[in-house]
Amino acid sequence: MSESGAGAAAPMSREGIEHALDGLREEKDRILAALLAVDDHHGYRLLTGARLAGETWHRWAGARDRLALLWQLFDEYSRTLETAAALHARLGRRPDHDSLVELTRLLSGPSVELPGEIPLEKRTLLGPEKERLTLDETVTLMADAYDKAAGVIAAADAAWSALLVPLEEAEESWRDTARLVQSLEDVRHVELDRLGRELTALGRLVRTDPLSLVRDGQADTGRLDRVREGLDALRAGLANVARIRDGYEAHAARLEEAITHVEAAERDAREARRTALLKIEGAVLPEPPETGAALRDRLAALDALRESCRWIELAERAGELDRAAGAALEQARDGLRLSTGLLDRRGELRGRLEAYRAKAARLGFAEDELLTRLYGEARELLWTAPCDLRRATTAVAEYQRAIKACESETRRA
Repeated sequence: MSESGAGAAAPMSREGIEHALDGLREEKDRILAALLAVDDHHGYRLLTGARLAGETWHRWAGARDRLALLWQLFDEYSRTLETAAALHARLGRRPDHDSLVELTRLLSGPSVELPGEIPLEKRTLLGPEKERLTLDETVTLMADAYDKAAGVIAAADAAWSALLVPLEEAEESWRDTARLVQSLEDVRHVELDRLGRELTALGRLVRTDPLSLVRDGQADTGRLDRVREGLDALRAGLANVARIRDGYEAHAARLEEAITHVEAAERDAREARRTALLKIEGAVLPEPPETGAALRDRLAALDALRESCRWIELAERAGELDRAAGAALEQARDGLRLSTGLLDRRGELRGRLEAYRAKAARLGFAEDELLTRLYGEARELLWTAPCDLRRATTAVAEYQRAIKACESETRRA
């Protein structure tokens, strides 16, 4: 460009050039420090060393291209500054006009050549094949590339930081649980295998595509949490199996005692039922079951599992037997309460009848014919076996009403 060309910018002064160079050197140092910090970043090292897949691979490929462009732009930017610095160093005490014009072009004009050719769709017939930017435009382009690349690196690093530790803890938990299974039986454990497959799939996803597990800017640990919870529950169950294995004699003794309680409760329930059927008219009471023998058979079957060292199955069967014994005991007690409840109801009515009789005597109605007759009818019902509870209840209530009526007449008189 001719220095007298129309529209040519006025050249900068020597002092202006020196000031601009000082600022650009400081800017270059800051840019270089930022680029080196990226190379040293933990997330960058993980991304460059990992075998990536899926969304993370796609985003890292874009970030890697931006970083490559960033370094190329920085090289061109640095080269332009070096050229300007070298030209400035050759200036004499009275710099010539052409040198000032060239330095002005380098520092404020389109002096940085972009890598690659201008795409065909952006070319003009007589335009240049290479695109050039000013130093400021180059910094803006580098800043944009840096922000986007750094965003991907930071996101991947945050995702790995949130996911790798719980993943490794879950994997260690699975290994511990597998060792516990191995110590208990020589067969594969279905639930442990299922959790292992889920954990393997999650491990592959976490290590190769952590960004696919990010939701709303946060790593989603839901699947990992569920696997860990499943392993915790499984390990707790297996620890219980180990306790039963190591203390089988004591556990079997407790089951034996529980079955003995069931048998005693069932005997009491049957006896109470027989008594209630004899003494209470029209009593409808279910026959109490006799589960003691069946429970003892199940207890004996545990010994066979013990002999075969089938500890997990033994623990499951022992737990089922414990629950069955508890349910049988409760059922027997319910039957007992139902039968004794009828007898208790008869006893309650007897007590109320005698209490009302005492009240009648206290009020001076001991010789009252109506009250004497009603008392006799109620007593006959309550002390006759079998007792008709429905009629007896009605008779006691009628006797009570008659006493109240006599009391009211006395007060009016």
